[in-house]
Amino acid sequence: MINKDKNPWTKEDEKEHFPSVMEWWCAITFFKTIEDNKKWSFKGSFAEWVEKTKKGSVFNTTFFNQTDNKNFLYHSRNDKEKLDSSEHELHIRYDDSSLKGSYPNYELFFHDKKNNMKLHLNYEAISVPHWIAQDVTDGWLPMGLGFYRYGFIPKCKVTGELTIDDKKYHIQGDGYFEHVWGDIWYDNPLASLSNIKKTLSVYFKLMGWWIKNHRFKIPKTLKFSTENNPFGYDWSWALLDNGWTIFYGNILFWVMQGPIFGTLTLSKDGINYNEFCHVNFQYNKIEYSKKYDFYYPSEIEITATKGEEKIHLIFKKTGQKREYESRFQNGKYWKAFVICEAPGVVEGEYYNGKEKTKLSGVCKIEPQRQVSVIGHNSLHIDFIKPPQGIGVSFDLESHYLKKKIMFKKQLAPRPKIRFSSKKIDSSKINKN
Repeated sequence: MINKDKNPWTKEDEKEHFPSVMEWWCAITFFKTIEDNKKWSFKGSFAEWVEKTKKGSVFNTTFFNQTDNKNFLYHSRNDKEKLDSSEHELHIRYDDSSLKGSYPNYELFFHDKKNNMKLHLNYEAISVPHWIAQDVTDGWLPMGLGFYRYGFIPKCKVTGELTIDDKKYHIQGDGYFEHVWGDIWYDNPLASLSNIKKTLSVYFKLMGWWIKNHRFKIPKTLKFSTENNPFGYDWSWALLDNGWTIFYGNILFWVMQGPIFGTLTLSKDGINYNEFCHVNFQYNKIEYSKKYDFYYPSEIEITATKGEEKIHLIFKKTGQKREYESRFQNGKYWKAFVICEAPGVVEGEYYNGKEKTKLSGVCKIEPQRQVSVIGHNSLHIDFIKPPQGIGVSFDLESHYLKKKIMFKKQLAPRPKIRFSSKKIDSSKINKN
């Protein structure tokens, strides 16, 4: 039984925060249809924005039939009206789709009009809500010159009904729920100055927390890319077979390998949350998005430490993916905001200082990218350290310049310098 006294969300937190620049509610679930025993993954979201005198809203659903390896995608946008909502409680609507309730019970209805699919969900939270960086900023995070508040419930019991072409299936599964709002704008993340003091305060608190939990050392490798800019991030939610949950969020700051600028949050009982700040990541596999010329991960490896505790995890995409794009009109610096989502599996190990626990489960992987108008450009820096020698090498790959440039300077055991440059054949760029 969940202790409701530990719930940090108020009813004011749960309902709409108009006129926030951006606000959304999102539900993700893994479920089975009882009648035919098929596995599904689902994501549905309601979002709205306010920019000066303009209002708008978006409704998205993604059904992943993991048994048949099929996707069903639906997207609807209203550039004139925000979501229909109640002033006094959480009750929002987009056309005939809706979300209502309060912790720990929520009722959701999603209608995919394109594929003639309807999903009724009853969410019963069996973990208490949590704010990201709850003990540091009370859930407030920075983006550009703005800020937003990010809260989630990592484990809910899910029941309901899926209707496909008027055929009904009863469902059972587990779900995740999140609510985010704030003064952030993806089209122009550096535009907001009205609350710059609060934004700076959030940056300073997070920077202090990060510095406190990291020791400086020269790494073997540093990798940077233009698509991993700070206006996108890597995200994953995992539900482990032993009942534990994992939340992973990494603001990228151009880094493709190394320390994260975010958090990995572990909960073993749904009540207590353990946030790891000292976390390192690398991409074991990447995929290429030809339309917008950028790479994103399909397999992420993570190691996290906190005192004697250690976690090693590998998130792997399985099945088909969805690339959701929101193209910017007349974008001067950015082409689009793209979410590359897919269901997956997670495996790894947890060490508490005395014994090891093998970990496995399901996960949702969502790299989100603010794509630059100059496309993919990356820089890999390798440091040569004793006993191998002393030196440094730079590898630059630029799709914008259509060049690959390598420079290596070694001081020991023998001084030498190498340089090479060759042209990139755009027709041969692929998923490698």
